[in-house]
Amino acid sequence: MTTVALVGCGHIHTPGFVERLKKRPFFTVKSVWDHDSARAQMNAELLGASVVDDTAAIWGDPEIEAAIICAETNRHEALVLTGTAAGKHLFVEKPLGFAAKDAQKMAAAIDTAGIMFQTGYFMRGEPIHQFLREQIRLGHFGQITRLRHSNCHGGSLGDWFTPRWLWMTDPAVAGVGAYGDLGTHSLDIVLWLLGHEVERVTAVTGTALARYGDACDEFGEGMLVYKDGTVVTIAAGWVDVANPVRLLISGTEGHALVVNDTLYFKSKHVDGADGQQPWTDLPPAWPHAFELFLDAVAGEAPPAGQNTIPLVTAQEAAFRSVVMEALYEGAKNGRWVTL
Repeated sequence: MTTVALVGCGHIHTPGFVERLKKRPFFTVKSVWDHDSARAQMNAELLGASVVDDTAAIWGDPEIEAAIICAETNRHEALVLTGTAAGKHLFVEKPLGFAAKDAQKMAAAIDTAGIMFQTGYFMRGEPIHQFLREQIRLGHFGQITRLRHSNCHGGSLGDWFTPRWLWMTDPAVAGVGAYGDLGTHSLDIVLWLLGHEVERVTAVTGTALARYGDACDEFGEGMLVYKDGTVVTIAAGWVDVANPVRLLISGTEGHALVVNDTLYFKSKHVDGADGQQPWTDLPPAWPHAFELFLDAVAGEAPPAGQNTIPLVTAQEAAFRSVVMEALYEGAKNGRWVTL
């Protein structure tokens, strides 16, 4: 039996994590903390756990091996630093940092502590992303010139955040608006596929409804230029009624297009890859990023085809905050930002 704690219940994904924990019989959630006592009590009742008034009761409890941090982003730094000092394994909901400085500080503390770490970049495990990463590694696209990734939904259109999740619409608490909230997933996939050799970035963000005020962007488009000349564009927003074209990769020897979750793949290096018919020869999906963390803490076997459980590293998570802060700086000042 593995004992864990829920530290902060503010993130919109908290209910989903609670349901996943309830389905894991070998995990016990002993303690729940949140600065909002009513929110803590509600989640504690769902999990059969006790509410604690001070996180020190969690960090000082030798029975608790790991903590799931779903607090507001501006609270991450204090919670992560005390959690790492206590030697607890940590799942920290994305993004890791409010901006670059706090994210890098947390990553350094996590690495120094030698604990298991994970964040909520679940898209890596999708079969299409796994397949395309391997094709890139094998050189089957030739020289990649362009890559585009899009991650959008209708959160502002449907006012998904009122009332429970309104902090996510306040950049003073969340650090970002819609573009950073959803764009961080696309950014993770781009960096996971192509690597971290980004030279400069810029972006444009805006509002369509201004449902959450002018300070909270509702959509955006970012551009990253790699040191080898590869151009990447990332779209994200909460004012989209559809998002059919999720991914496009164009190279001198290959091409990939994902439309309505169907992959069309063309490469002269792969038999049958003519780009005309859906490509269905894909690896199995990984468990959700949260499940991978639980598996790692419990010592479970890795997914099929993997030597180890594929967790996001703290340095990877921090770099996404570094790039996202630069994208917002580019949007604010209307210029390129060099990394």
